[in-house]
Amino acid sequence: MFAQDRVLALNVGASKLVLAEFAVRSGRPPELLNYGIGPLDIESDSDTDPMPYIVVALRDLLRTMGVRQAPLVFALSGQAVFPRFVKLPPVGRDKIEEMIRYEAEQNVPFPISEVVWDYQLIGNADAGEQHAMIVAVKSESITEITDCIAAAGLEPEIVDVAPMALYNCVRYNYPDLTGCTMVLDIGARSTNLVFIEEGHVFSRTIQVAGNAITQEMAKSFQISLKEAEALKRQHAFVALGGVFSVGDDETADRVSKVVRNVITRLHAEISRSINFYRSQQGGGAPDRVLITGGSSIIPHMDTFFREKLQVNVEVLNPFVNVVVGAGLDPQQVAGDVTSLAEVVGLALRRTLACPAEINLMPPELVRRRAFRHRLPFFCLAAMGVVLMLVVWTLYANRTLKLYEAQQKYVKGQLDTIGKRETLLAKAQAERKTVQAQADDMRRLIAHRTDWVRVVNGVRECLLPGMWLTALEPVREADGQLTRVRLTGCGFKDRIESFAASIGAKRTAGELLQERLRRHAVFGGEVVIQNDRDTANEQYLREFTLEAALAPAAH
Repeated sequence: MFAQDRVLALNVGASKLVLAEFAVRSGRPPELLNYGIGPLDIESDSDTDPMPYIVVALRDLLRTMGVRQAPLVFALSGQAVFPRFVKLPPVGRDKIEEMIRYEAEQNVPFPISEVVWDYQLIGNADAGEQHAMIVAVKSESITEITDCIAAAGLEPEIVDVAPMALYNCVRYNYPDLTGCTMVLDIGARSTNLVFIEEGHVFSRTIQVAGNAITQEMAKSFQISLKEAEALKRQHAFVALGGVFSVGDDETADRVSKVVRNVITRLHAEISRSINFYRSQQGGGAPDRVLITGGSSIIPHMDTFFREKLQVNVEVLNPFVNVVVGAGLDPQQVAGDVTSLAEVVGLALRRTLACPAEINLMPPELVRRRAFRHRLPFFCLAAMGVVLMLVVWTLYANRTLKLYEAQQKYVKGQLDTIGKRETLLAKAQAERKTVQAQADDMRRLIAHRTDWVRVVNGVRECLLPGMWLTALEPVREADGQLTRVRLTGCGFKDRIESFAASIGAKRTAGELLQERLRRHAVFGGEVVIQNDRDTANEQYLREFTLEAALAPAAH
C-alpha cells in the first residue's frame, strides 16, 4: 500500500495534461479526491519541443491543486506508441515469452534494443485463440517524458498507454457489456479507437482529431491557428448535413461545415478500422459506441456518429463504479467527464487486478528506483557492519580485561586452595589416626558392656521360681558374639501357678522363650533345645534355650 493511501494519475495529451489525485485501498475502487486540467499552449502545427511545456504545465497543476508527493501512474498518448496484435501458435507456457519476443522483433519498426516494450495476453489459450498485444515506445521518447516528470518533482511507478487505460476504465465501469463496444476517444492531435469484445481487445490511433479542425478553419478563414482555435471553441458544432442552416449567423454556418468535413474524414477512417478489426482480428461490428476525449464535446458529435454508424452512441462515464469525493463539485466533474476516463483507468492499476496491465517503464529508471529502494537497506547494512565492528572491538577489549582479572583472581584462589589442600590432607591423616583409636576404644567399651546387658536381659526374662545353671556365649566363625545358650531349672508348681495366672498352659521353656523373643536385647529368634522334668527331682523342670542377640547387643 502507498504512503497515506494516495496515488496520482497523469494523462499526457497533445494539448493538455490531466492530473488527478485518488484515495486508494487495495481491493476497493479508487476515490477521486482532486484533479486539474492544464493546457500545454503549443500550436497544433508547431515543431517546438513540447517537453519544457510539459514541465511548466505539470508544475502549475501541482501548485494549483496543492498536491503533496505520492506515487504516480501516467499514460502515454496512443500516437506515441506502436501497438501490434499478433496471434500465437499453440505452444507451451514456457515458450510464450520467447515466442512473443520473436514477434516483437518482427513487428516493431525499430531495433528491439532501441525500444521499451511490454505485452498483454488476450483470449483463451485452451480454446486455441491465444493472442498477444505488443506495445512498444522508443526509448528516447519515454525517457524524455519521464525526465520531464522527474523535473516536476514526481517519480512514475507505472507507465501505461491511454488506449489501455480507457480499456480498463470501461471494463470496470461497464462490467455487463455484451457484444462489441467501440470506445471513440477524440483528442487534439489523434483519435483512439478501442474495440472491446469478449476475448478480444484491439486499438488503433487515427491522425484526425481536434487539431485537424483548427487547421482547416485557419485555411478556410485565412486566420492564424490561435485565432482558429478560439473560433472553434466559440462556434464549433457538427453540421447535420442537407439543407440545415444556422440562420443569419454566417460564421457559425461556415464553422459547422468545416467541422463536418473533418469529422466526415474521421468517420471514413473509423469505418476502415472497423472493417480491419472484423476481417483481420475476427471481431464483430460495434453494437454501441462510448465517446470521450476533449474534442468529443463539440455539439452534435454524438448525433453525427449515431447516424453514420447506426448504433447507440453515449458519453463514456468513468464514475459509474468509481467514487467521486465529497469535496468536489459534481457539476464541474460532469463537465470534465470526457477528460477523466484515462486517469480513472490509471488509478485502477493501483487498487485492482486489471484486464490490461502494460508497463513501459524505462529499464534505467527501473534500475534507479530499485537501487534507491535498496539504498536504505545498504546504508543500514553498512551501519550495522560498522556498529558490529565497534561493538565487537569494545567487547573484545572488555573481555580481555575481564579475562586478565579473572586469571589473576583464579591464580590467587588456586594458591590459597593449594595451601588449604595441604592442611586438609594433614588434618585428614590425623583424623584417620584418631578415628582408628576411637573405634578401638568404642569396641572395647561395647564388649565390656555387652555381656552385662545380656545377663540383665536374661535376668529380666526369667519367671518366678526359675534360675540359671549356665549362660554360654555362642560365637561365629569370625569370633563375633551373636547368640547365647541359657541352661537352667525352675520349680514346676510355681511355674504352673504363673502360667495359670495368665491363662496359658505352657511349659517353663515355652514361657521363657516367649519372654526372650519380646525383649530388646535379643533378636527374636529363640530355639528351645531342652524342656523337660528333671530325672531325680520331680518337682523341678530343666530347660536349655539358644537365643539370638539383637544387632545392638553384638
